[in-house]
Amino acid sequence: MLASASFDSTVRLWDVERGVCIHTLTKHQEPVYSVAFSPDGKYLASGSFDKCVHIWNTQSGTLVHSYRGTGGIFEVCWNARGDKVGASASDGSVCVLDLRK
Repeated sequence: MLASASFDSTVRLWDVERGVCIHTLTKHQEPVYSVAFSPDGKYLASGSFDKCVHIWNTQSGTLVHSYRGTGGIFEVCWNARGDKVGASASDGSVCVLDLRK
């Protein structure tokens, strides 16, 4: 599976072997700058200039969690255990989201 971020505010999940889009994720309102798979591949984090980090289920394409920051999100990254996501924003802030809460 491959994930792509887009300036059309969508995230797409692709089946690379078949060359087809399997999910188009549409909850962001501004361009999406960063996507990252959880270590187990079950989830995808996406960050957008709409100040939101979304956590998606990669199999169903459903939104699992949503967090709003204070600036446009430029980068998202999972920790090794897959229970936290770090995000950096355009206002210089960095946040760590604890998904266990």
